[in-house]
Parts: sequence; structure tokens; C-alpha cells
Amino acid sequence: MASIRRGQGDDTLASRAGRLEGLRSLDPFRAMQDLFGLDLLRDLEQMVPAGRGKLFSPSFDVKETPSAYVFCADLPGVKEDDLDISLTGNRITVSGHREEEERQEGESYFALERASGSFSRTFTLPEGVLADAAKADFKNGVLTVTIPKRPEAQAKKIAIGAADKKQVKA
Repeated sequence: MASIRRGQGDDTLASRAGRLEGLRSLDPFRAMQDLFGLDLLRDLEQMVPAGRGKLFSPSFDVKETPSAYVFCADLPGVKEDDLDISLTGNRITVSGHREEEERQEGESYFALERASGSFSRTFTLPEGVLADAAKADFKNGVLTVTIPKRPEAQAKKIAIGAADKKQVKA
């Protein structure tokens, strides 16, 4: 018969809670700094000047409607002249550039979070698109590209029992 043994002294609920709290406060970055004598954040800040090095990668929504594929991208601060849209075969590429804001002498920044620079996104479309009928619209910082489907690639509704009804009438 197995017996249940209770721990002595240091296995109290309070001591277990203290050990758990010690695990929660473990910071792996702090442990690396202590172990290797590194200050990772300081070293990174020296390698990449403030506000630079952030990649500008706009977000896209891609949807399929019954008659087309629609791509929408948030491109605040991008000028229409700085956009390039190309469709080759079944691949669409949207690329462009957003200029970095000019900084004036004597200005102090508390945060630099907005990214700038060049971007390029490529998407592969299914077969059956009408590349010559593609159109793009750029309004209020939102790019919308619509690529129609070929009529034979569009879904067709099939009525249930339609063939049987034709045979009855004949």
C-alpha cells in the first residue's frame, strides 16, 4: 500500500508560490545580457539609427467576387506617381515608395514608428483572368485593383432538375 508523504518545511504553499513567481519574472534577454555581458538593445540602436531600418510593407486585402479578383491596399502617404502595378501572366505585382518625412534641425522626436522606403508585393492569380480589362483606383490612400474573370471561369448556377423539366415539355 502506497503512503502519502508530506514535504517538510520548505514545500509549503508559500515557498512554492515564491518559486513560481521567480520563474515568472525570468527575463531571457536579461539572462543573456548577464551571461555574455551584452546590452542587446543598446547595440541594436547603434547599428540602426532611430526611425530607419523599418520595412514599409503595406497591408493587402485580397478577395474573390463572382466576377473578379479584388486587391485593396492601405498606402497612406504614398503618391500615385510612386506606384507601379504590373500584371504578367497570372502574377500581379504592386510596388512603390513612401518618402521619409524631412526632419528639421532642433526637432526632438519621442517616437519614430512610421516606416518609409520601397515595397513590392506579388500575388499569384488562378488561371482565367482578363488581364487586359484590369483596372486600378487610388483614392484617399487606398489602392483598389480589380481583375475580372473570364466568362468561362465565372461560376454558373445549375438548376436542380432542369434537364428533367425540358424532357417533360418535349
